[in-house]
Amino acid sequence: MRLYKINDADILETINNADEYGSEDDKMIAIKLIEGKYANYPLKVVYKYEEEDLFVITVYPLKKKHWRIRE
Repeated sequence: MRLYKINDADILETINNADEYGSEDDKMIAIKLIEGKYANYPLKVVYKYEEEDLFVITVYPLKKKHWRIRE
């Protein structure tokens, strides 16, 4: 988060209103393009829920030209 200056509000926005959702094993993936931020790359958030707690595993701008989620 520090490296790309990603704030908590953008993470929650991505999780709650993603352009794409997916999952791998027990992890959830959310991808959202936030206009005007992160050099116009979509933000990718990998997270999981344990009971009622949200754990963000990693978050970064997805710098691939074509992006999709494996399901």
